Amino acid sequence: MNTKLKLIALASLLASSVAAQASPGAHGPNGEHLDGANATSASGLARLPDGSVNVPKLAQRRMAIRTVRAEAGEHPVTVELNGRTAIDPNAGGRVQAPFAGRIEAGPKGLPVPGQAVRKGEVLALLRPVASAAERGAQQAALADLRANRNLLEQRVKRLESLEGTVPQKDIDAARAELASLQGRDKAISAAVGGAEPIVAPTDGVLASALVMTGQIVESRDVLFEVVHPERMLVEATTPDVSLANRIATASLVQAPEAQLRLLGGARSLRDGALPVHFQAKGAGLQLAVGQPVTVLARLKTTEKGIALPAAALVRNPANETVVWIKSGAMRFIAQPVEAKSLDAHTVVVTKGLSPEHRVVVSGAALINQIR
Repeated sequence: MNTKLKLIALASLLASSVAAQASPGAHGPNGEHLDGANATSASGLARLPDGSVNVPKLAQRRMAIRTVRAEAGEHPVTVELNGRTAIDPNAGGRVQAPFAGRIEAGPKGLPVPGQAVRKGEVLALLRPVASAAERGAQQAALADLRANRNLLEQRVKRLESLEGTVPQKDIDAARAELASLQGRDKAISAAVGGAEPIVAPTDGVLASALVMTGQIVESRDVLFEVVHPERMLVEATTPDVSLANRIATASLVQAPEAQLRLLGGARSLRDGALPVHFQAKGAGLQLAVGQPVTVLARLKTTEKGIALPAAALVRNPANETVVWIKSGAMRFIAQPVEAKSLDAHTVVVTKGLSPEHRVVVSGAALINQIR
């Protein structure tokens, strides 16, 4: 009897060894795989055969999935305009060289871009430069002028010593002529050897500083650009020449916190498009001169649809715009829709949704990645 039990135990051991060799990997006590792929079930996180997605309640909380009930309404029509920022002419300025000269540092040195400046602050000194012939002519004229001034000073002293014996009008005329020569001497001396201070035209921040010590600049060269840190000009373009008259409000995609005010549209086309100008204002405005921006212009006309956060829209593998609809406690269905931008954070769905749908507004991108 003991021999029979031993044979049965040996046979069972051989069977387990053969099963382990046939199925490599981690196994359980009965030879089952522990590291094999589990069969997809409706209770796990998975993409179902009909294209819908199953997301358990625990996974929904971890993915921060939130839904809202779709509500239809009338919303203003919006259009996107490509634009570019520029210096507000009423809040900034451009400093140009009044004549050809050499750049020298001011009392506080040369400023750098991003530095705050005050109106009237000396940014640099510009010392005039000229050719050898021009300098010689200027110095000869200055020598002539000083010689005439010395002679006139002596004449005024002589006339003043004879006051009472010579007409007073002659003394006054000599004094006036001497004052004129002194003024001309001062002006020519400054032009020959003096330096012209280059000052800031307004309060603000330097957007650009295109100078270095010793640099030779020509007349009308741009030296500095000053911008107001909280005011910028936005120039957008549109082929619709009547659009400016239909804009109610506008906002910037790159700076939603900025207050954008319509200034008006031009009356002449530029490269086949009409420029429309806006003024951007706001504390801590993070915009640079020449930065490409997108303007969301809200028109005075309205359109029926369902307003949703822009994060609710995603793209399916066919590159269609879809939203995810909750059809059960754990089941979500992708619904193709047509939508337009309402503002920097909101879209309006015009086709594809009904008011009774519950739409995913947070976590839609995570659901879309489930395969």
